[in-house]
Amino acid sequence: MSDETILPTENQGPGENPNEEKGSFRLDLYFWVQALVMALVCLILVFTLVGRIIGVVGSSMLPTLHEGDLLLLQSVGYTPKQGDVVVLRKPDFPWPETAPVVKRVIAVEGQHVRVDYDAHCVYVDGVALDEPYINGIMEQPTDSALIYLDLTVPEGSVYVLGDNRNHSSDSRHQLLGPVDERYVLGRALWVISPFQNFGAID
Repeated sequence: MSDETILPTENQGPGENPNEEKGSFRLDLYFWVQALVMALVCLILVFTLVGRIIGVVGSSMLPTLHEGDLLLLQSVGYTPKQGDVVVLRKPDFPWPETAPVVKRVIAVEGQHVRVDYDAHCVYVDGVALDEPYINGIMEQPTDSALIYLDLTVPEGSVYVLGDNRNHSSDSRHQLLGPVDERYVLGRALWVISPFQNFGAID
C-alpha cells in the first residue's frame, strides 16, 4: 500500500483560508466606506435644502407651535406658498432683533385678502379659508393699529397671520403689513424639540 499526499481541499472550514479572510475584510470595509459616503451625501443635501434651526418666541402660533419649539427650516431655494408656516425678520418691526417672527402665509402676491371679523373668517380672492389650525374664533380687535384688513398683496410680498389670531401682531398690523419675500428666512418644516412636540408642521 503506497503513501498518499493529502492536499488542501476547497471544503476547508471558515477561517482556515487566509486569502478568504482578507477578501471578506476588504468586502466589509468597502461596504462600510460606501455607507459612510452615502450618509455624508445625505447630510450635505439636508443642510443645503434646510439651512437652519430657529426657536419659537411667543404664543402667536398656538396651537400649531409653542414657545421654545425648535424648528427645522427649508431656506435655500424656497419660494413662499399659501398655507406655509414661515420664519421672517423685518428690520423696522418692533420685535427683539434676535427673535424670529413665525407666521402662516395666508396669501401671496396678486391675491386679495379680506379679514371679516363679523363672519370670524378670512377671505382670499373671495373664498373663505378653511382654517382648522387657528386657536379659537377670530374676534373683533381693540388695537387700532390693525389696519391692513382689505387689500391686494403687492408684488414680491406675502400676507401672513398668526394661528393664535386674537394674540398675534402680523400683516394686519400697520408696522408689519404685507411682508417683502426677501425678509422670509424660510419655511418651517419640522418641530425637532422638545420631544413631545416633535413632528412635521402642517
